[in-house]
Amino acid sequence: MSMAMPAGLGWRLWAPGTLAVALTLAAWELLGRTGIFNPALLPAPSVVLATLRDIVRDEPFAQPLLRTVGLMAAGYAMACVAGISLGVAMGRSDAAYRLMEPLVELVRPIPKPALIPPLFLFLGIGLKTMLFIVALAAFFPMLINTVQGVRGVDPVLLATARTLRLPRMAMVFKIVLPAAMPMVATGLRVSLGLALTLVVVAEMLAGESGVGFLILDMQRSFQIQKMYAWLVVLAALGLLLNAAFEWAERQALPWRGHQS
Repeated sequence: MSMAMPAGLGWRLWAPGTLAVALTLAAWELLGRTGIFNPALLPAPSVVLATLRDIVRDEPFAQPLLRTVGLMAAGYAMACVAGISLGVAMGRSDAAYRLMEPLVELVRPIPKPALIPPLFLFLGIGLKTMLFIVALAAFFPMLINTVQGVRGVDPVLLATARTLRLPRMAMVFKIVLPAAMPMVATGLRVSLGLALTLVVVAEMLAGESGVGFLILDMQRSFQIQKMYAWLVVLAALGLLLNAAFEWAERQALPWRGHQS
């Protein structure tokens, strides 16, 4: 059955949000131009966009952005592999669940930036610490959603697979993971947002380059317009990543698409 979106429906879905953003930017521009907002602390959007244009044209723009994206992607990939693997094990085995659940619930509530100082002691200040904190932050949503998805698989499917004497690994890849995929996809999406957030925090605290480091450096040197310009870059990056994830999710899980 086709899940194609009716003509014009996409625009109707996006129009309210687009209008809200446009009105917010217009109000911000007006308040900045009239002096109600201090332009030294909160420049108008037109000024920020002009500064961003100058950065893209005159400064090494791609290098810090690619470094941030690369670090986030590496930590995110590590979290996905570890979270899904351990999540399947905990979801399929009561013994593994009872063994790991107390440790998971002990570490999971700790704010991950709070772990950066002790990580400095063991890993030093640099790439290893940043990579670990990004992976750790993205790991737990991936793990929790995978466990819940695997434990929620229809028992009839599992009983049928056992009746057909399907090997254990074949059962995982052909029955368990496909059935748990909606929950796994939710974990992937939550973890992606956390990975982007924590990579910026990690770069601010332990980095010597990247977008997070630049934002903090611009604030310290009172280059406020450039600071806001790089914040716009981060906002655009987050929007692009979310759009890419939604597209990939529609391809992999078409039944989760919007229905008219």
